Amino acid sequence: MERPGLLNVGDHVTVTEGVLPSNYYYTIDPSLAMSPNVPFRERMLVREGDVVDIKENTRGIYVTVAFEEGDKK
Repeated sequence: MERPGLLNVGDHVTVTEGVLPSNYYYTIDPSLAMSPNVPFRERMLVREGDVVDIKENTRGIYVTVAFEEGDKK
C-alpha cells in the first residue's frame, strides 16, 4: 500500500488476480495494495478476506489479509 489510511484492520476486502508469464499477483480492490509475485503452484482460490494487520516501515506499508480456505474445485 502506498498511502496510509486507505485500509483499516477489520476491513473486508476483495482481490483481483493478475497473470504474468510465470506468476500470479493479487490487487486489493479498488487498487489499494498489491501482492508480490506468487508462483503458479500457490495460486489463491479465495477472493475475499479480512484485513488483520497493517505495518509501516521505511520500505512501505504492508497489509496482511486473512482468507478462509475455500472449496478447491
